[in-house]
Amino acid sequence: MLDIAEELNRWVEQGRAFAVATVVAVGGSAPRQPGAALAVDSEGTAIGSVSGGCVEGAVYELCQQALEDGDTVLERFGYSDEDAFAVGLTCGGVIDILVTPVGPQAPAREVFAAALAAAARGEATAVARVTDGPAELMGRALLVHPDGRYEGALGGHPELDRAVADEAAALLDAGRTATLSLGADGRLCGRPLTVLVESSVPAPRMIVFGAIDFAAALVRVGKFLNYHVTVCDARPVFATRARFPEADEIVVEWPHKYLERTATDSRTVLCVLTHDAKFDIPLLQAALRLPVAYVGAMGSRRTHLDRNKRLRDVGVTELELNRLHSPIGLDLGARTPEETALSIAAQIVANRRGGSGVALTGAHTPIHHDAADARGRMGSVA
Repeated sequence: MLDIAEELNRWVEQGRAFAVATVVAVGGSAPRQPGAALAVDSEGTAIGSVSGGCVEGAVYELCQQALEDGDTVLERFGYSDEDAFAVGLTCGGVIDILVTPVGPQAPAREVFAAALAAAARGEATAVARVTDGPAELMGRALLVHPDGRYEGALGGHPELDRAVADEAAALLDAGRTATLSLGADGRLCGRPLTVLVESSVPAPRMIVFGAIDFAAALVRVGKFLNYHVTVCDARPVFATRARFPEADEIVVEWPHKYLERTATDSRTVLCVLTHDAKFDIPLLQAALRLPVAYVGAMGSRRTHLDRNKRLRDVGVTELELNRLHSPIGLDLGARTPEETALSIAAQIVANRRGGSGVALTGAHTPIHHDAADARGRMGSVA
């Protein structure tokens, strides 16, 4: 649901009644992950997606029905071997979808409104909802803040809200969406209740060092991948808004000095496109010691070998050097700035998701490498 927070927040502000269908669990080769949502308002307007097209029509009808009768329902969709034309996922996957009506008097509307407003502002927030359990608790929600404070109530045992809030705060800290199975008294044992925790966190950072033509193309791709993109270069004549209109931030400063003072985290990607030793060496010396997701550096293989020697000379260890993606990007035969940006972005995605970077044709690797994560494993449907 939080993946369409900006649009849904406008609906809430306009006082619209709507129903939201959320993927709460997946199995097999499902096209969308838990948290993906489709919403339908009382006038029939739809936003979002739960399957990329496979079951959207049937889910749309479920939303309309939920708006009419006010009932929260959990529905499972999967491929039907008996009838290939039945509503289902032709990719062979299975998804569980929770449909919740959010009318003016809905118990969860206040929680949803606060969560959607926070997510639309780019603030870290999590929503925990009962997706499997007693009928009277289905769809009840908690809004959980990063410090563990929470709003709303799930309506069960007094300790249930506190236990869910603690687990949700941990998931929010990691930027993860996942399901919890726990007892009605809040203990993490037994399975009378299943709770989906959706996390919405600020966009991860991509910092591009080197205000060159290749950087301009990478900025565009970074924005497409929903990164908050910063361009940094010590040369003011090149680091300009006119050259990088789509960047979120442009910094004129020596790269290593900027990296020392700016905030990074485990999702941050650093792309060093300067291929100039006076910039690269102090920058990479600092970058390779940060707990970031990705560090890549542009340059020829000769530049790469020379750069590695210089990094060793200033004390960078072999373990730290092993973190460096250099020459940057995957082997796509790229030549233009746009092709090179695609090559770099493909490597960042593969690194993030655990992909191999080889062609899927003829390969025997999973298409979705993160499908085995703890996020939204299939559970029983009541």
